[in-house]
Amino acid sequence: MKNKTVAAWLAFLGGPFGLHCFYLRGLSSTLGWLLPIPTALGLYGIERARMYGLDDGLSWVLIPFLGFTLSGCALTAIVYGLMTPEKWNARYNADVASAAESTAGRTNWFTIGAVVLALLFGSTVLMASLAFSLQRYFEHEVEEGRRISQ
Repeated sequence: MKNKTVAAWLAFLGGPFGLHCFYLRGLSSTLGWLLPIPTALGLYGIERARMYGLDDGLSWVLIPFLGFTLSGCALTAIVYGLMTPEKWNARYNADVASAAESTAGRTNWFTIGAVVLALLFGSTVLMASLAFSLQRYFEHEVEEGRRISQ
């Protein structure tokens, strides 16, 4: 039986590493194996920003990958947490006998906690990623405009 609360917390805390995909679909989950790639690219962008400063063009391209992956996994946690028990059990516990009456798909306070924290941190990270990437893009465009005018 796949528990909705566990899946929501795994999507929120370990989502960038694909833990929720492995929990729900097993080790054959393609998305679970692909999620660490943008996470690693974003972490590499942060390391480049620490080494070369924020004016490094590659770092400001790579850093939003981490932010968008984190916010996407937070959205996944919200979707899992708000899914109705009937829909959850039909989708993830369909092969188990008496899955319709199962408690694995029920919402409790730990599920609501995962949804609230995912909403808080996911929206914050998304807005910060958008602000950072757009600010760096427009600063780069202004700098290019100055170079052209000289």
